[in-house]
Amino acid sequence: MESDAQFVAWFRSVAPYFHAFRGRTFVVAFGGEVVAKGKFIALAHDINLLHSAGIRLVLVHGSRPQIEAQLKARKTRSRYKDGVRVTDPVALECVKQAVGVLRVEMEALLSQGLPNSPMAGAAINTVSGNFITAQPYGVHHGVDFQYTGAVRKVDAAAVTACLDAGNIVIISNIGYSPTGEVFNLSIEDVAVATAKALLADKLIFLTDRPVVDEQGELVAELSVQEAAQLLAGGKQLSADTRLYLEHAMEAVRGGVPRAHLVSHQVDGALLIELFTREGSGSMLTADKLERLRPATIDDAGGILQLIEPLEADGTLVYRGRELLEREIQRFFVLEHDGMIVGCAALYPFPSGKAAELAALAVRPESRRLGHGDKLVEHLSVQAKKRGLRKLFVLTTRATHWFIERGFAESPLSTLPQARRSLYNWQRRSKVLLKAL
Repeated sequence: MESDAQFVAWFRSVAPYFHAFRGRTFVVAFGGEVVAKGKFIALAHDINLLHSAGIRLVLVHGSRPQIEAQLKARKTRSRYKDGVRVTDPVALECVKQAVGVLRVEMEALLSQGLPNSPMAGAAINTVSGNFITAQPYGVHHGVDFQYTGAVRKVDAAAVTACLDAGNIVIISNIGYSPTGEVFNLSIEDVAVATAKALLADKLIFLTDRPVVDEQGELVAELSVQEAAQLLAGGKQLSADTRLYLEHAMEAVRGGVPRAHLVSHQVDGALLIELFTREGSGSMLTADKLERLRPATIDDAGGILQLIEPLEADGTLVYRGRELLEREIQRFFVLEHDGMIVGCAALYPFPSGKAAELAALAVRPESRRLGHGDKLVEHLSVQAKKRGLRKLFVLTTRATHWFIERGFAESPLSTLPQARRSLYNWQRRSKVLLKAL
């Protein structure tokens, strides 16, 4: 019974994501190692789910391991300069062979429809073609890269028509020139150019390693500015992660709202990243998603969702919607990606040079992310700006939490007279005070 209830609660929790993502365009890019290591089988199941949810999908794939295998079979060594492959005629034949075989394998896995499997009844149609116009990469530092190319143009109209018809579009790491030549391209360049041309809502790179900070902790969200700072000093980042992060920055600067780096090493990581608040990878945006601001009347519903459970168990004093709406100007909300994840209210007592911090609440899944600290700090700053000298809080449950943040337990007599007269002797809340 408990597991059923958990399943129902989880399924309801993802409903907003289905509503938000339906009809949106996602570009998902991954290297050939995803197929080489057998991970595309599970990824195909997840792609099927996204497609079933009405998400318009473009898959951009690389083929480096497959190209290396073709070269090895021909007893030919790979040539690189500054991390870029030099594609001579022999290497180009290997590229074409590898891409052709890889594309067929992917289409086969996306065509599955066995009963009692995640692909049952999927009936996915895939389309691939000459969507990418390329030009020679040229000569760099005296090295002629021959058939290594750069993206010149993406036929966005043709790709869009395929998506409008309900197809999943597969784009490989090759491009074609008006002179009829074929060029070997990097998937990062192809993915970024495609996402920008399609005005995609998301660009998702499936990576080998995640973005981590100097302590080795996952960086779940970062702005373009924060990403630039991380790249400037981030010795802990692998070469591939740095490359993907640089291209994610290029995409966001080019108008793609969100770029994600998600590990392909974790089964289901793509779904976790898209359909949970915590995610599983790193999301890059032009600006920070988190915003702490004064509440408006439109926030009343979101605030009530936060405080009602705490009112029900006695942690907070009952307010009700009517009182909340009358006092909405006292509230501040912490907003994350359009959702209210925390709130608090500030009640000034100018005659006592003090202010009360009240109705502090944070979503349960966000309580270890420092949101409560941010709200307390923000309200402390607001009180100080108003010329107030102390901040107090009345609590029955969180005494130690506030003490750890600079508050000290104080007698009732330290409260302003106007607030002391309203003290609820039945709750017997403890008074905690902090000098500003």
